[in-house]
Amino acid sequence: MNAQAQAQPLLRVENLAISFASVEAVKGISFDLLPGEILGIVGESGSGKSITCRALMGLLPGTAKVGGSVMLDGGELLTLSEADWCAIRGREMGMIFQNPASHLDPLRRIGAQVAAPMVRHLGISRGEGLRRAASLLEAVGIREPEKRLRSYPHEFSGGMKQRAMIAAAIGCGPKLLIADEPTTALDVTVQARILRLLKDLNRERGLAVILISHDLGVVADICSRVVVMRGGEVVEQGPVAEVIDRPRHAYTRLLIDSQPGRKVLPQPKAAPEAAAPLLGVERLSVSFPARPGSIAGFGARTADVLALDGVDIHVNAIETVGIVGESGSGKSTLARAIVRQNRPKSGSLRFEGEDVLALSGEALTRFRRRVQMVFQNPYDSLNPRMTIAEAVAEPIWRHGLADRRAAAKQADELLEMMELPVHLRNRKPRQLSGGQCQRVGLARALALKPQLLIADEITSALDVTTQAQILELLMRLQRERALALLYISHDLSVVGSICKRVYVFKAGQVVETGPARQVLSAPRHAYTQELVGSLAHLPSAATTHETGAMPHHAP
Repeated sequence: MNAQAQAQPLLRVENLAISFASVEAVKGISFDLLPGEILGIVGESGSGKSITCRALMGLLPGTAKVGGSVMLDGGELLTLSEADWCAIRGREMGMIFQNPASHLDPLRRIGAQVAAPMVRHLGISRGEGLRRAASLLEAVGIREPEKRLRSYPHEFSGGMKQRAMIAAAIGCGPKLLIADEPTTALDVTVQARILRLLKDLNRERGLAVILISHDLGVVADICSRVVVMRGGEVVEQGPVAEVIDRPRHAYTRLLIDSQPGRKVLPQPKAAPEAAAPLLGVERLSVSFPARPGSIAGFGARTADVLALDGVDIHVNAIETVGIVGESGSGKSTLARAIVRQNRPKSGSLRFEGEDVLALSGEALTRFRRRVQMVFQNPYDSLNPRMTIAEAVAEPIWRHGLADRRAAAKQADELLEMMELPVHLRNRKPRQLSGGQCQRVGLARALALKPQLLIADEITSALDVTTQAQILELLMRLQRERALALLYISHDLSVVGSICKRVYVFKAGQVVETGPARQVLSAPRHAYTQELVGSLAHLPSAATTHETGAMPHHAP
C-alpha cells in the first residue's frame, strides 16, 4: 500500500471541463489513477461519469469543447490527433461498455472481433490473432474457446458478450481498462463473475481499472478508491471504506441511503384471509419450439424447449410477492403466461377463482384490465409517436371507461400522482429520462385500475437514487390503491426491501419459496445460497434487526 501511495500516477486528470454549446457536462474535475489500481467513479445518471471516460478515450463528438489536462504516463492526451488516438486506443487503453450487444458487430464472428485489435496494433497475422483470441476467451472464462471463435454475438448470453468485450480490450496488453457500467443489466451471479474477472485481471496482469457505476455496492466490492460525481462535478473522493463509513457530502450520503436493501419499505396492511388467493398458478408448464436444425438435422423435427416446468405460485390480495432468479430462469415467461401472452402447455391459472385459460371475448378483456404489466424498458413499451399524456389516456378511452376528454383529465391526475411535472406532459417518451419514462409506464398500467400489477425488472436499468424513488412510489401506490404486486427481479436486495414472500426460480422451476426475509437471510437451497452470496454490498451495510435492513449472507 505504501509503495502504491508513492508511485507516480498512471493517469492524471486536472481541471477537465467538457461542454456542448451552452451545456456544461463536466465542470473542471481532477483525479489521479495509480498503476495497478482499481478506481471507482459513481454518481446518478447525468452526473458526467460516462462523458468523462469517453474524453479519456478520445471518443467525444466533434461538437464537444474540452479544456484542462489528461496525462497518461506523463504524455498529454487532449492534444492528440485522431491518428495518434487510433494508435493508443486498444494498445495503451481499452474500454468496455454497459451494453456489449451494441458494440459488437452482429455480422462478424466473435473470434475476428477479439483478434482485430491485436492484428492492427501488434502487426501479427490473422491466424496468430485467432490463436491468441482463443487463449483470451479461455482467460476470461468462456468454455470451448476454439469453438466459440466461430460464434456470432447473438449466440452469446449477455454475460458472455461482456467477457468477449473484455477479451478484445485486453488483447494488446493495455495499461488501463475503463469499464463503463459493465454489470448494470446482468443478474447477480453473472455480475459477481464479471467483477471477479476484473479483480483477477488487475491482480494477475497489473491492469489499472476505472470502474464506472451507479452502484456503490459494486464499487465497494473491487475498488480501493472512489470518486463521487454529481452534476458534472466531483463532490467527494477518497478510499472506498472512508467515503462509505464517513461520507462528507450530503449527496454521497444520499447514494449510500439509496442502495437497495438499506431499508425495508413499509408494507400495506394485509387483506382479510380469503378462501382462495387472488392469483393461483398450479403445475404450469410453458414450452417453445426449438429453432429448426438446432438439435436435429435440417428439416427434422426438433424437441421443444421447456421454459416453465410445473410451476406453483400464488399471490394474495394486497400482497407483494417477489420472483427472483438469473436470466433464463423463466421469470418473464411466467409473467407473460399470466397475462395470456404465452400459451401454457399444461397446468392451471386462476384469477379470483376464474379459469383464465378458458377466457375469451369480453371476459378476457375484463381480466386484462384487472391484471396489468410494467416492463423493464419503458421506451420499448410506449408509443414513440404519442405524448406521454396521450399514452396514459389511450387505454382509458380505448376500453370504453371514459370519453377522450374525460380520459385526458384522468391521465393528468395519474401523471400528477406519479410526481411528473406538468411541463413534461406534451413530450414524447424519448425526451424523458429513464426514471421519468418508467413513471409514465406505471401511470399507464394504473389507468385501468387493476387489482394485480406485474412489475418485470422495472428498476434494473435505473441508477440507485432513481430506483429508490420508483420503489417508494410503487409502495405508496400499492397502499393507496390496495394493489397486489408481483415483482420480478434479479436484484435480491430490492426484493428483500419490498416483498413479503419470494419464489426462487432456476431453469423453469421453483427451487425455494417462503417469507422473503427468511429465504434471503438463511437460504436452504444451494442455488439460492449462490444468488445471495453473489450480492455486491457496502462494507458498512452490516445490519441488525433494529434497522430492518437485509443482512449479507455468505454461503
